[in-house]
Amino acid sequence: MGGFARSRSIALVGLEGHVVDVEADIGQSLPGFTIIGLPDQAVNESKERIRSAARHAGAPLSPRKITVNLSPATLPKRGSHFDVAVVMAVLAAQGVVRPPGDTVFYAELGLDGSLRPVRGVLPAVLAAVRAGHPRVVVSAANRAEAELVAGASVSSAGHLAQLLVEHGADPALLAFAEAGAGAPEPAPDPRGEPVAEGAPTPDLKDVVGQVEGRQALEIAAAGGHHLLMVGPPGAGKTMLAERLPGILPDLCDQDSLEVTSVHSLRGDAACSALLRRPPFQAPHHSITMPALCGGGSGIPRPGAISLAHRGVLFLDEAPEFERRVLDALRQPLESGTVMIARAQSVAHYPADFQLVLAANPCACGRAEGTGQACTCSAVQRRRYFSKLSGPLLDRVDLQLRVPAVTYHELSSVHGSPPEDSAAVARRVSGARGAQAERLRAFGCRVNAGVPGSLLHRGLSPGARAVRPLKAAMENRTLTARGFVKVLRVAWTLADLDGTTVPTPEHVQLALYFKTTVTA
Repeated sequence: MGGFARSRSIALVGLEGHVVDVEADIGQSLPGFTIIGLPDQAVNESKERIRSAARHAGAPLSPRKITVNLSPATLPKRGSHFDVAVVMAVLAAQGVVRPPGDTVFYAELGLDGSLRPVRGVLPAVLAAVRAGHPRVVVSAANRAEAELVAGASVSSAGHLAQLLVEHGADPALLAFAEAGAGAPEPAPDPRGEPVAEGAPTPDLKDVVGQVEGRQALEIAAAGGHHLLMVGPPGAGKTMLAERLPGILPDLCDQDSLEVTSVHSLRGDAACSALLRRPPFQAPHHSITMPALCGGGSGIPRPGAISLAHRGVLFLDEAPEFERRVLDALRQPLESGTVMIARAQSVAHYPADFQLVLAANPCACGRAEGTGQACTCSAVQRRRYFSKLSGPLLDRVDLQLRVPAVTYHELSSVHGSPPEDSAAVARRVSGARGAQAERLRAFGCRVNAGVPGSLLHRGLSPGARAVRPLKAAMENRTLTARGFVKVLRVAWTLADLDGTTVPTPEHVQLALYFKTTVTA
C-alpha cells in the first residue's frame, strides 16, 4: 500500500531563501528511488546517503518505488542540506514517523545516520522565519548559528534516530543513536574554526609619522570614503590600511546580520555569534574575477567584495591586479551590490564596502622626489599606473601621496607616543553621530552615500565654498562625479570639526585630497 507525505527545506539563491516543499510518494511499482524538481548532483547523490543513514537509524527505506519531488520544480536545488527533509518525508510516507508539518529541515546526513553541518544556515533560517515557518531542525553543530535568528524555534540532533523518535517513531530506535555515538568522530567541518571576535586589532599608535596619511584614514572612517595611497615601498601604506577597521564603529544589528549571513554562506568559518566588527579583506593580486566578485560552478558563492560588506576591501599593490578585475569593482562601488547571473538564476549579494588601494609610484617603487633612483622609463611608469583606470580612480574620494618616513620621524618614536586608535575612533564615532542625525530624514547613513542631487540643493555648502570646485571643473581637472565626491568629503571634515556646514577651507582640503595624486 502506498503513501504520501511532505516536509520542508530551504533553497538559497544568493542570500535569498525560498521554501521548498519536499513531497514523497511510495508507489506500487518496481523498487527505485527518484528525485525530481531540478536537483543538482549533490541532491541526486543524497539517495545513497539517505538509504544508508535510514538503515543505521533502524528505519530502512521501503523496497517499493520512492518518488521525491522538490517543489517548486522550476527552482534549481543545489547542495546536500536537503538530505534530512527528504528522509523525513519518505519515512512519514512509510508511516514510520508522523508528518513533519511546518517544520523546516536543513542538514546533511552521514552514511552512519549522523547529522552533519552545512553552509548557509543563518540566511536559510532567516528565510524560513520570514516565510512563516519558525520551527527549524539543524545539526547540533549548526544550532548556535541558527539560534542567532530572532523568532526561530530551533531544535537539533546528532543522529537521525533521535530525530525520528522526536517525530513519533518507536523509542527503541534510540539504541541505534547510542550505537552511532560510539563510532569514530566525523571529519572536522571544512569551514574551519570559529572566528575569534576578540582577536587583537592593529593600533594606529604603531604608525610613525604620516600625518596626512593618518588624517586621510580618519576622514575615510568618519564618512565611509574610499581611499588611494601612493608611495614608495616601506612608507607605511599597508600599516595604515590594516588599521582602518580598528577605528570604524561596531556594526548595528541589521548590518551584523547581513555580514554574518554572507560569511555563513561562504562557509569560511563556523558562525556561533553575530560578527560585530567590520570585516577586513586583503586578497592577493593574483585573485581571479570569480574569487573577487563571486561566482564559481554550481551555487554562485560570494566573493571577497561581499565578504568585505560593511567593512574594508584592501588591494595592496593595486597596479599588479589584472585591469579587468579592478574595473569589475566599478559597478559594486556605485550600487553597493553585486549580481551574478546564471542560465537558470540570478544571485544578488551585498557589497557595500570601503575600498582602500595602495600603489607604488612605479614598478621599481623609486619614482619619488627627484626620481633619480628610478630605473623605469616614462613609458613603463605610464603603463604601470594605467592599470588604475580613470573611471575607477574617479570613484575614489581620497587620494594622497605617502612619503617615505624620515630618520627624524623614526628616531622621535621615543618621545610623545602617536595617537592610538581608541582616541581616533571616538572622533569618528562623534562624526558618524552627527551624520546620522542630519541624514536620517534623507534615508542616508554616511556622507559617502549622500546623493549628488541633495548636495546640489538641500546640503549645498553655498556658492562661496564651491568656487574652487567650479574652477577645477572648468580646467577639466575635476569631473561631475568628482565634484560630488569632494562635497561629501567636505561634509565629513565639517562633522569632524563639529561645524554645521562645510567652510571654504573644508572644501579646499577635500579638493586637495581628491586631486593630489592625479595632479
